[in-house]
Amino acid sequence: MKTVVVIGGGITGLSAAYYLSNRIKAGRVRANVTLIEAEDRLGGKINTFRDGEFIMETGADSIVTRKTNVAPLIEELGLQDDVVYNATGRSFIHIDGELKRIPDDAVFGIPASIESLAKSELISAEGKVEALKDFYTTNETFTKTDSIGLFLEHFLGKEIVERQIAPVLSGVYSGKLQDLTIASTLPYLLDYKNEYGSIIRGLSENRQTFKGTGGSKFLSFKNGLSSLVDKMEEALAGVDVVKGVRVGAIEKRDGRYRIALANGSGMEADFVVLSTPHSVSQALLRSEELSEDFRRLKDSSLISVYVGFDVPDDVLPEDGTGFIAASSGGLRCDACTWTSRKWEHTSAAKRLLVRLFYKSTNPVYETLRRLTEDELLQVALGDIESSLGVAAVPVAHRVTKWHESMPTYHIEHHGVVKSLEQKIERSYPGVILAGCSYYGVGIPDCIANGERAAERIADKL
Repeated sequence: MKTVVVIGGGITGLSAAYYLSNRIKAGRVRANVTLIEAEDRLGGKINTFRDGEFIMETGADSIVTRKTNVAPLIEELGLQDDVVYNATGRSFIHIDGELKRIPDDAVFGIPASIESLAKSELISAEGKVEALKDFYTTNETFTKTDSIGLFLEHFLGKEIVERQIAPVLSGVYSGKLQDLTIASTLPYLLDYKNEYGSIIRGLSENRQTFKGTGGSKFLSFKNGLSSLVDKMEEALAGVDVVKGVRVGAIEKRDGRYRIALANGSGMEADFVVLSTPHSVSQALLRSEELSEDFRRLKDSSLISVYVGFDVPDDVLPEDGTGFIAASSGGLRCDACTWTSRKWEHTSAAKRLLVRLFYKSTNPVYETLRRLTEDELLQVALGDIESSLGVAAVPVAHRVTKWHESMPTYHIEHHGVVKSLEQKIERSYPGVILAGCSYYGVGIPDCIANGERAAERIADKL
């Protein structure tokens, strides 16, 4: 009987093991499957933390609803009654020292109608006129391998990109827009431009795609996102789960692979799913040929600070769910989610809970990452008072540092991944790369990637 080893118990690796387990239970595959995770828990960046009544997600906080592959999984796991959706209040950009609304009818800050453009508080009349060139300027040169920033500036103008789109889009994709490709961010924008002659018109014609469920774009669970991880782990029938043990190396031997564990033990495998960060996969394979490509993949960093207060969340200055900070806003944070407002399940008594983000694209990040947890809390409290006018004493907080662990899909990313795939297929047949380092950072993308890895192995078995 063949042996499959999945290395890395984040959501991608867990999904690969889960879908392999389903195929084994259905009698479609005969194999021994082992899942190895270095930490004492599964889930990776999905990790729900409780402090009193507050529920805090130290990593990912939601699942985007328009990605349809997650709904069948939720039903399979019996979690449909635990699903909660985000509140749909307004979002803001903190710019010029104040909060200004992001237009309602916009996708990542990009207007989806003429009315949305006209009503924007973030750009001048001149900037709005410049954005209208999207309707009469044709695309003659841009492809999906080009910069999303240059693409948007070319058709919508510099002002709207800098003041309304870049704060939103850079926040989602952890990088400067000039360094990110259309393919790795919003590939459909190029399709819309080519098909409808206008990005704005294309978004307008396809607005139903972006509305999500009942107007809500994101979902979570009553007891937090870890509910998904826990249910998937419970369903791993026939999978040997090894936690708290790090893999030291992978060595090819006579057409199979020797997995050496840090505790001195080891095992052999016919197939290996490497759902670890690219830097870890590089170290495990120890191939100079592959390292050339691995080194070209990039990561960014993030500090997350939750702060809970013994005050009602109606002290917030606006009826909304949070803000993104523009570089001219005067704050040190990059964004602030009003968590108790956006996710009612996170604060049963509706006390104020907010989450601030500090990203490595921010000039102050290098200083911040050297601060202690208490010092970072003070930085966050300063930003909260400056932006929201709240100066209360915190009753709960949670600081998480994700240093060099947030993949950034730069201009060359897809080419690098393609090169890695070809080299691994040639030199390491049976080894499959998986995870957000390569194929998408959202939870639905990672689940789909894990399922594809399972299908590839099942087909070969």
